Amino acid sequence: MSERRKPFLYVVVCAAGIADDVGKLIIAAQERDWDVGVIATPQGLGFIDAQAVEAQTGYPIRSAWRSPGDPRPLPPPDAIAVAPATFNTINKWAAGISDTLAVGILCEAYGLGVPTAVLPYLNAAQAAHPAYRQSLERLRGMGVLVAEYEPHQPKAGGGRDTFRWEQALELLSPKVR
Repeated sequence: MSERRKPFLYVVVCAAGIADDVGKLIIAAQERDWDVGVIATPQGLGFIDAQAVEAQTGYPIRSAWRSPGDPRPLPPPDAIAVAPATFNTINKWAAGISDTLAVGILCEAYGLGVPTAVLPYLNAAQAAHPAYRQSLERLRGMGVLVAEYEPHQPKAGGGRDTFRWEQALELLSPKVR
């Protein structure tokens, strides 16, 4: 008799001031019986406590492509949560610009049919740019589950107290299991 494998969630973390709270999403996912691996954008890696995240997940954080022949450090994902998702990552992903491991995984997830949720985190000036609206429309058209988010004021930080990490799991739960 084989043991049932837990579903595996990739959490893609971008360079945003609230990224240091990613442990909240990891805990929420683990409480819902997920195994979790973190993929950080190159800049996002500097916004999190890598040692603490790796201890929490039991897996190394991925931020760069592995060399040919190196083992894959994470199992394939059953779902992906992009949180916090920055203006830059959302626009590159929607445009198919696969210039980092994180965005490459997101671009590939569409073709693989991996359920993906995105929790935007950006300021109102960025959200006003037409590319952002167009990118969200494109991502929705690709089947990406987009969380509602009220952008914070520019140069003010903010939004930390209203950012709902668990919303990624709420969006994904009907798609996985």
